[in-house]
Amino acid sequence: MPLPLILGGGAILAGLAGVGAGVHGASKMKEANDTMKALQARQETAVEKMKRETERSNRLMDEVGRTELETMKTFEEFSRLWAKIQNKPEFKTIERGKWNLPEYEPEKLHEVSVGAGVLLGGLGGAAVGTAGGFAAAGATTVAVMALGTASTGTAIGTLSGAALTNATLAALGGGALAAGGGGVALGTTVLGAATLGVGLLVGGVIFNVVGGSISKKADEARAQVEKTEKDVQRIVNYLCELRRYARKFNGALKKIAEVYLIHLRMLDKIVNGEGKTDWNDFTDEEKLTAENAVLLVGMAYKLCQTQLVKASKKKDELNTVNKEAIDNVVTDVGVFMTQNKLSA
Repeated sequence: MPLPLILGGGAILAGLAGVGAGVHGASKMKEANDTMKALQARQETAVEKMKRETERSNRLMDEVGRTELETMKTFEEFSRLWAKIQNKPEFKTIERGKWNLPEYEPEKLHEVSVGAGVLLGGLGGAAVGTAGGFAAAGATTVAVMALGTASTGTAIGTLSGAALTNATLAALGGGALAAGGGGVALGTTVLGAATLGVGLLVGGVIFNVVGGSISKKADEARAQVEKTEKDVQRIVNYLCELRRYARKFNGALKKIAEVYLIHLRMLDKIVNGEGKTDWNDFTDEEKLTAENAVLLVGMAYKLCQTQLVKASKKKDELNTVNKEAIDNVVTDVGVFMTQNKLSA
């Protein structure tokens, strides 16, 4: 066989082998690319799942927080009405039943009421979930804290909007609102501002959830995605439990708030409308109204004092739902309403 023909045949065979190797390489590249796309999709699905649960949790917790603040804001009005009444019984001696109402003086209601008003004024410029964070920590604690001084030396009560909210959160950084080192740290997470509220509720573990791009190495990417999915599922399970207990608490809170406001209006009518400022001039029914108002304030105060979330001790651990405290206060409200024949 002529040499050129032999050489030509060898070149063809070599070329075919090269094409085969190229096809195989392209196939492996496509397979690797498909794997990375699938992993990226899993990562994004996990993050979106948490975002949905975050939104649901923030809506409910914000509702709880706002109701608490709005109720506490009216404590000042009650205090003024009660102060006008002469020869009335001692505040702390008015009791019926076996409920464990907190010990406090009417003056304490003033602090809580003013603080609640300050916080309500600042919520307009606050991140989603902030009011819910206040409820998680115990709204009375946050309201009193709002009257304190920010780290800059500026009185928190003189701030407004986001500055007020951030200063209050920072002041509470070591308590139930602490999230991965405290206060407002979660504003910089990859999931954005909407994560602020849920981070305050969940705890530092939320920092482990990565919402950006994943590693290009398939094995590393897979491990990262699996960790994200695991962390997200832990957070979702926690948020579902939190919502379940928050709904119970919110039902009791709304029930008390509604009946309390009715009695507040009735007391205002007696004192300001009819001009009765001496307890001895009150009818038995009016005395009952006034006494019920005192007890309702106490029960509302207790509800707002309840810390819905207990902060985790470690940054990478979830917070815990304060289930026992919530169950106890919800039970107290039910017994209180029944024994006093009160209804919303």
